[in-house]
Amino acid sequence: MWSLLVTTALLLLVHQASAFCPPDCDCNDETLVVTCKEANLDVIPITLNPSIQRLVLKYNRIKTVDSAIQFYSSLQHVDLSHNQLVNIPIRGFEPQEKLVELQLNHNKLSSVNNKTFIGLKSLKVLNLRGNFLEDLPDRLFAPLSHLEELDLGQNRISRIDQACFEGLTALRILYLDDNQLRSVPTPSFIYLGMLAELRVGLNVFTTLADGAFNGLGRLSALDLRGAGLTNISDNAFRGLSGLRSLVLTDNRLQSIPTKQLSKLTRLEELEIGQNGFSMLEAGCFKGLSYLKRLEITGASNLTRVRKGAFADNLNLETLTLNKNPKLKTIEEGALVGLPNLYHLNLKENAFTSFSESMLAWPELRTIDIAENPIECGCNILWLREMLVRRNTSAVFCNSPAPLKYKSLISLSAEDLGCAFNDTRKQG
Repeated sequence: MWSLLVTTALLLLVHQASAFCPPDCDCNDETLVVTCKEANLDVIPITLNPSIQRLVLKYNRIKTVDSAIQFYSSLQHVDLSHNQLVNIPIRGFEPQEKLVELQLNHNKLSSVNNKTFIGLKSLKVLNLRGNFLEDLPDRLFAPLSHLEELDLGQNRISRIDQACFEGLTALRILYLDDNQLRSVPTPSFIYLGMLAELRVGLNVFTTLADGAFNGLGRLSALDLRGAGLTNISDNAFRGLSGLRSLVLTDNRLQSIPTKQLSKLTRLEELEIGQNGFSMLEAGCFKGLSYLKRLEITGASNLTRVRKGAFADNLNLETLTLNKNPKLKTIEEGALVGLPNLYHLNLKENAFTSFSESMLAWPELRTIDIAENPIECGCNILWLREMLVRRNTSAVFCNSPAPLKYKSLISLSAEDLGCAFNDTRKQG
């Protein structure tokens, strides 16, 4: 033991005496930051200033966390992303008691265990995205009692032990997206009572069972995009009374899950495009009285918005119905009675015209109706005049043939076929 201590001390003295900056690295002794990006390194440098606080080794060829890391006990930020790490020795980061952020994303790690992160008692951010992890064993992150953000996205995770997240009492953000989970890992959530944001899309779910998010009573943002959902059980969102943001885009829902969504009485933001529904029926967002932003983009079957679709959504501020190739009808009155609607995006749909009575156009702060197949006639002279007064995206005519590709604001009343002595004629 004594000889080991002597050897370590001698190594440290040599290290301090011969500190220098490797080629292609930037070493700042004032800010205590070392950056070796694309420096062709295959090991962690051992001759840096021992007092450095930030070490960035992105885009190198480092394969393991070797003993060199022990010399830098003042580190607060380490970025080893985009390397070739295949393993991390047990207790490999034990000397890094001050480390706050650790980036290990986009490497080749296939396994970690509950001894991998021993010593990281100050760690708040851990990024393991883009590795080859398949299994998350019990108490994997137990040493990380101060961890606030954990990114496990873009791995091959198919199993999460029920006690995997034990000890993560401070965790607020969790990414589990783009893995191979066949169901929401509900039993593991019991330890995540402080979680505020969860991303669990791009997996291989088909349904959300009742109580799928039990234990996550403080969740405010839930992202389920690309989860393969065909069905959502009536009580899938039970217990999420504080949820503010929900993303359901790119699933296989054939209708708006009105009953299920109605449980989310505090919801303020909803994205639900790229699904199979063809209609926004009256009352389809019933119960969402706090909804402020609704986005439906890329719904390839959506054709019509019924009157009353937003009857319960009087606080709606931003409505985006964008890139829906069959959407050509918003029924008269569907957008009337929304006193807080200020931002409207109807870009890249199939609208051939817009009615002046469709909504209170002058009260909108932003409007985007570009890239629709507009039929330019006297009936949209009002629209031309409004666009002239406002700084909005360009609107071009699709028909009739003489006006095709011409900017609407460049046309006169006569061009639009209006009687010269009655330019307000709706013909």
